[in-house]
Amino acid sequence: MPKKRKQKIRVGWFTFSCCEDSTIIFTELLNDHWKEWKELFDFRHARVLKKNNVLDELDIAFIEGAVASPEHEKMAKEIRKVSKKVVAIGACAVQGMPSAQRNFFDEKQKEEIEFLISRFKALPKVLKLSDVVKVDVEVPGCPMNPEDFLRKVNLLVKEFV
Repeated sequence: MPKKRKQKIRVGWFTFSCCEDSTIIFTELLNDHWKEWKELFDFRHARVLKKNNVLDELDIAFIEGAVASPEHEKMAKEIRKVSKKVVAIGACAVQGMPSAQRNFFDEKQKEEIEFLISRFKALPKVLKLSDVVKVDVEVPGCPMNPEDFLRKVNLLVKEFV
C-alpha cells in the first residue's frame, strides 16, 4: 500500500506575456486528471482556476510566458523566492519567442512601437524566464506538449512524495 502524503504538493500557475495556449492545455489536462490531482495538489495560486489566490510557500511554480515588464520581472523573482521548483512553460517562457519578436525589430519598427513600450511600461527587451530567475524544468512548445508536461510533472511529484 503506497504511503499517504501528509501534505498536498503546493502548486502555483502564473502567466506573463504569451497567448496562454499552455494554460488552455493545462485546464484540459485538469479535466482528465482531476480525481488524482485534487488529492495530490493544493493549488495555492492559479487565477485560471480560482478567485482567491495566495503567493506563499510553493513546492512547484509553473510560469508560462516571457518577461516583458518590470512588474513581470519582480513577480518572477517573488515566485522564485517562495518556490522549491520553477517550471518554465511554453516557448515564450523557455526561449522568449514569439513574445520577444520586438527584440529583433529594426530602428524604424522600434520607433513605431515606442509609444506602446512607454504606455505599458515594458522592458527594453523581452526576456525568457531563465534570464531573470533560475529555472529547474522546461516544458517547451507553443502550445506545450501535454505528454511532455505530464512526464515532467510526474517526475517532480516523485520528488515531493
